[in-house]
Amino acid sequence: MADPVQQEAFVKAIQAKFEKKMREHEIEQLEYWKGHLDRLGAMKPEGVGALQVQLRKVADMMANRIRTIKREP
Repeated sequence: MADPVQQEAFVKAIQAKFEKKMREHEIEQLEYWKGHLDRLGAMKPEGVGALQVQLRKVADMMANRIRTIKREP
């Protein structure tokens, strides 16, 4: 059996690696959605209605992604 000190060091290393990966994934997700919002901000819509349609599309994309993530094991 492994030494408790080694086990603790191993667990800490795994936790640090997991937290780093989670942060990287969160940054990627935020950059993706920020890109969509930046495109909306750069648009020159003909009116409020056109902007609302685009905002709904982004909101629907986000809702779909949330549903997908919740279904994953």
